[in-house]
Amino acid sequence: MSDYIFGRVLTAMVTPFNEDLTVNYGVAEKLADHLVNNGSDGLVICGTTGESPTLESEEKYELLKVVKKAVGHRGKVLMGTGSNSTAKAIKDTQKASKIGIDGSLQVVPYYNKPPQEGLYQHFRAIAQSCSDVPIMLYNIPGRTGKNLEAQTTAKLAQDLDNIVAIKEASADLEQSAKIRMFAPSDFLIYSGEDFLTLPMMSVGSVGVVSVASHLVGNQMQKMIRGYEKGDNILAQEIQQKLYNLFKVLFCNTNPIPVKFALQLIGWDVGNVRLPLTSLPINQQQEVEKVLKDLSLL
Repeated sequence: MSDYIFGRVLTAMVTPFNEDLTVNYGVAEKLADHLVNNGSDGLVICGTTGESPTLESEEKYELLKVVKKAVGHRGKVLMGTGSNSTAKAIKDTQKASKIGIDGSLQVVPYYNKPPQEGLYQHFRAIAQSCSDVPIMLYNIPGRTGKNLEAQTTAKLAQDLDNIVAIKEASADLEQSAKIRMFAPSDFLIYSGEDFLTLPMMSVGSVGVVSVASHLVGNQMQKMIRGYEKGDNILAQEIQQKLYNLFKVLFCNTNPIPVKFALQLIGWDVGNVRLPLTSLPINQQQEVEKVLKDLSLL
């Protein structure tokens, strides 16, 4: 386990489904166990990759119980409990806290596009109402339609003791650098994109909330630790080796490609729920080729 509160490599875990698209809790338990045994310091469930928008509340809490039991004390379990309703985010976070979480992933409110002051007040209210829960902010403007600016992130980190990290998925290195400059030194920045893990570490991030770690968790861990130890050549070699995987896993909307990839290597994670759809044949072939090139097949 890493010396950071959540670790260096956190896998944004897919939600396995049965053929009828009910949650397959048995596979979820096995997958969670496999991931923490293969490079993941922790897991993030019920996030974007976990298809949170189409999960019912009861499914989310049962999934939390199953994953927490599978992982035990070997890895951290964070849960996406954010919402574009402040009251709902507070309610869901409090309920998850009672079941047992090591942290909460709080996404920037989507669709209603609040101003920066609204974002500050939203996260502040959640943090104060759930003061025993470590919170990781989640900035992904490509999905939410709103960017959480560096100054707002830094102010939240300065003002609220339990806002301890951010999953920064803006693909803006300058913004990440500003967060590192303005936020407290113990505030943790995680890359929200596998491809940018190494570049973001150069401006102050500590790791990644990863999709690719479903498949190459140990290599992601090796790349990050190599960089930390000053072995830039090793880190760059791994980055270059995994480049095609990083890209192909986003050849279509996440988590469509990674679910297909997991199926190829023998994990019965099932399909995706509507409005997501199956991976087209040409993209299936692209994923299969990359996996073969990396000797994952």
